[in-house]
Amino acid sequence: MKLSEEKKAILATILCLLFMIVGFILEKSGLRFYPLIFVTAIFFGGYKQTKEGILDTLENKHLNVDLLMALAAIGACIIGNWFEGAMLTFIFCLSGALEEYTTNKSKKEIASLMNMQPDTAYLLDESGKTTEVTVTQLQIGDLLLVPKGARIPIDGTLVKGSSTIDESAITGESVPVEKGIDAPLFGGTINLGEALTMTVSKTSENTLFAKIIRLVDEAQNTPSQTASFIEKLENTYVKIVLIAIPMMILIPYLFLGWSWSESFYRGMVLLVVASPCALVASATPATLAAISNGARNGVLFKGGVYLENLASLKAIAFDKTGTLTRGTPVVTDAIFLKNKEEALTILLAMERHSTHPLAQAILLRFEDEVTVDYSQIEVKTIVGFGMETTIGSTTWRVGKGTFNKQTILNNNLELEIEQLQNEGKTVIYLFQDQELIAYFGLLDVPKPEAKRVIKYFKQAGIQTTMITGDHKKTALAIAAELGVDDVYANCLPEDKTILIKKQKETYGVNVMVGDGINDAPALANAAIGVAMGEGTDIAMDVADMVLMQNDLEKLQMSHLLSKKLKRIVTQNIIFSAGIIVLLILSNFFQLINLPLGVIGHEGSTILVILNGLRMLQTIPIEKSQATSFSTQTTEFI
Repeated sequence: MKLSEEKKAILATILCLLFMIVGFILEKSGLRFYPLIFVTAIFFGGYKQTKEGILDTLENKHLNVDLLMALAAIGACIIGNWFEGAMLTFIFCLSGALEEYTTNKSKKEIASLMNMQPDTAYLLDESGKTTEVTVTQLQIGDLLLVPKGARIPIDGTLVKGSSTIDESAITGESVPVEKGIDAPLFGGTINLGEALTMTVSKTSENTLFAKIIRLVDEAQNTPSQTASFIEKLENTYVKIVLIAIPMMILIPYLFLGWSWSESFYRGMVLLVVASPCALVASATPATLAAISNGARNGVLFKGGVYLENLASLKAIAFDKTGTLTRGTPVVTDAIFLKNKEEALTILLAMERHSTHPLAQAILLRFEDEVTVDYSQIEVKTIVGFGMETTIGSTTWRVGKGTFNKQTILNNNLELEIEQLQNEGKTVIYLFQDQELIAYFGLLDVPKPEAKRVIKYFKQAGIQTTMITGDHKKTALAIAAELGVDDVYANCLPEDKTILIKKQKETYGVNVMVGDGINDAPALANAAIGVAMGEGTDIAMDVADMVLMQNDLEKLQMSHLLSKKLKRIVTQNIIFSAGIIVLLILSNFFQLINLPLGVIGHEGSTILVILNGLRMLQTIPIEKSQATSFSTQTTEFI
C-alpha cells in the first residue's frame, strides 16, 4: 500500500523521535555506539528535506532553508552535540509534517469534490434500454437514466419526471431543491427523489463541477504576493546566512578571544537560529487555508493574490440585474378600478399565452386567485404594445398605456401612475374596450441581502457604485433603496469597461461584480472581477472570483476573510522576524545554547503554522434587518 506524503512525513517524524530517545538513553548509559543511533534518527528525520533542498539547489539554482537545517545538524554532530543535532532534525521534521498536514487539510475540498464526480452513467437508447458507460464517453444530447439516490453524472436538463435534488456540493446550501421538466441538473449532485431522465448539455470536462475543481486547484497552486516575495527573499537570505556563519566563527576566535570550540559552536547555533523557516511558513499555509475556507463556503478564488488584494479594496461596482436584483420582475403594485374577479381571470388567461418576463411575473403573483377557466380564448399579440382578445362583444387589451387610443385618466390616476414610473417601475395596463380596468407596477426588486452588503462596504469606507444598462429612473429607484453612492445607467459594455478602468486608476484596488456577457469586459479590466455562479460561462471564465451560490453576503464574507488573512500573515511575519533577531542577539551574547536555539527556532515555525490554520475557521457575518420593496394590492371599486 502506497503511503501519502502526509503519512510519510508523520512516519519519518515518529522514527526520528524513537531513535533520538533510544540514543539519549544509550548516551546516558555510557555505551559508545550511541552516535550511530543519533545518526539514524537524523537520517530518518532529515532525508526528505535534505534531498529536496539539494535537488532545488541543483535544478533551480535556488538555496533554501532545508539546506541550512541539514548543515546545522551536521555541524552539531561535528562538535559532538549528537543529541542536539537529532533534536533539531526531529523538530524540523515535525514542523514539516505539520505543514504537510496543513496543506492537505487546506486541499481537502478539491479531493472531496473529485471523489463526488461519478465515473459512470446509465445511457438510454431508443428502445428504453440502459447501458452503463463511463462519463467521459457521454456526448451532448445523450439521454440518461438517474436512479433514486444516485449522483447525477453530468450537467444536463431534466426531460422526464420530477425530483428533489441535493445541490449542497455545488452551492453549499443544505436545503434540497425541487426540480421539474426543463430544470437544469448539475453533475455531482444527488437525486433524492424518484428516478428521472435527463439529457446531457455539457461534456464531462466542461461541467460546473469540473470548473470548480479547476478553479480551486489553480488557486491553491498560485501563491499570493506576500508568499512570492518571501520565496524570492529566501534565496538571498540563505546566501547571507551562509556568508555570516564563517564570520561568526572567525571574528570572535581571531579578535574577541573566544576559543575555537566556542566560536564553532556559536556558528552552528547561528546556523540554526538564523534559518528563516518560520518566515517562509508565514504566508503559504494561511493562504491555502483561506482558499479552502472560501471553497467550503461557495466562494472560489482563482489565485491567492486576489484573496490577498481584497483586503485593500477601495471601490466596488455592481451590475444591477441579476447581481443586486433578483433578475426577474415582480408585481409590486396592483390597482383594480372595477370588476376585479372578471378582470383578473381574463388577464391571466391572456398572460398564459406569453413567455415575456412581465407576463410570467403577473402569473406568479395572481395564479392562485383565479377560479374561472378562460384558457380556450384566442389571444392576439400586437408587437410593441401587448396582447388583446375578444370575449363576446368585449375587447380586452393588456400592455402599454399607448395600447388604447382613447384612454382618459383623471388627475388622481395620472399622478398615481406617474409616481410608480418615478419609482422606476414598469406600468402595465388592462383595458376593457376603451376603459381602464386595472394597472400594475412591476420591478426587478433587490435581493434580500443586497442592502446589508452595500451598508457593510460603505461602513468599511469603500466606494459603492451601480453600473447598469437599464433606464435611469429604474436604476435610481434601486440605488436609492440600497443606498449606493454612485449610479450609472444606460451603460453599454464598453461604457462599463471605461468606468471600471477609471475607478482602477483612481482607487487602485477595485472590484466589479457581474453575471452577464455584457459584464465580461468590465470584469476582466477590474483589479478583481467577481462573477455570480448562476451567471454566464464567459463571466465566470474571465472573473478572478466566483460566488457559486449567487449570495452577495459571500462577498462580504470574502472581504472579512481577506482582512483576517492579512492580519494573520502580518502577525506571522512580525513574530517570526522578531524571534530570529532575538535568537541571533542571544547567541552573539552567549545567552542560549544549541538546544534552546533549536526549540526557539522550530517552536516559532510550529506556532506560525498553527496560527495560519485559524484561517479554516468560519467567518461570522452579522445579519441586520434590511427593508426591501414589498408587494401590495390596492383595490378601488
